[in-house]
Amino acid sequence: MKLFVAIAALFAVALAAPQSPKDATILKYESENIGVDGYHFNVETSDGLVRSEEGTLKTIGTETPVVMKGSIKWVAPDGTPYQLDFIADENGFQPTGAHLPH
Repeated sequence: MKLFVAIAALFAVALAAPQSPKDATILKYESENIGVDGYHFNVETSDGLVRSEEGTLKTIGTETPVVMKGSIKWVAPDGTPYQLDFIADENGFQPTGAHLPH
């Protein structure tokens, strides 16, 4: 009987473990966007993903585009940590990261 309980408990633990990255849960989520003067958000998930982004309005002549800045950190399946920082403005999308070619 004890062996049956131990096997059942082990089976339950195995079923409860995340099976794939799509099983990640959100640990933290903050978002502010009132529709005026830009936005920002932060999110962290149980699989190690951390993302933050902010957007601000920038006046260029008669236009007011949104300038976005942010970063995303994650751990690859092989355990390698990555971080990508970026800015997107009138000059386009500009990513930086140690894993990107220079």
